[in-house]
Amino acid sequence: MEIRQLVEADAAVYRELRLRALREDPEGYSDSYEEAVARPLAVTQERLRAQAAADGSFTLGAFEETLVGMVTIVRGDRIKLRHRALLVAMYVAPEVRRQGVGRALVAEARARAARVPGLEQLHLFVVTSNEPALRLYRSVGFVTYGVEPRAMKLGDRYWDEELMVLQLHP
Repeated sequence: MEIRQLVEADAAVYRELRLRALREDPEGYSDSYEEAVARPLAVTQERLRAQAAADGSFTLGAFEETLVGMVTIVRGDRIKLRHRALLVAMYVAPEVRRQGVGRALVAEARARAARVPGLEQLHLFVVTSNEPALRLYRSVGFVTYGVEPRAMKLGDRYWDEELMVLQLHP
């Protein structure tokens, strides 16, 4: 398995896996499949082109012949929030789950984030019913600092989210 930062040339395969994630696990993401499928590929290309790993925003992909997993780190641009970044858009294709792909992606994201000057912590939000994700995040050092009730809503269904943080330099 190869893990590397995704670039503009990866946009089509990334978009394909992202749409699969939204279709198969709609409760896991704030974006909806309907919203994402309506966005042209050029939006994904520009997003990947604009990422600057040295500044703390990047998307990693796990490849086994094709893209099978992904995770994004997003660092804000406000001065008071530059010490933290969000881990978002984590997904591993079901056919390769329980093979260490998710753990490898999070480990690489953490290692790269830890090298970014001034970046001290990673935050994430995960649906409280997603036990496999919660186990993974806890096992690598994320701790819960709160629960947001009814954080997401689709139709008449709500999902609570666990709010988690990981100190990069304890």
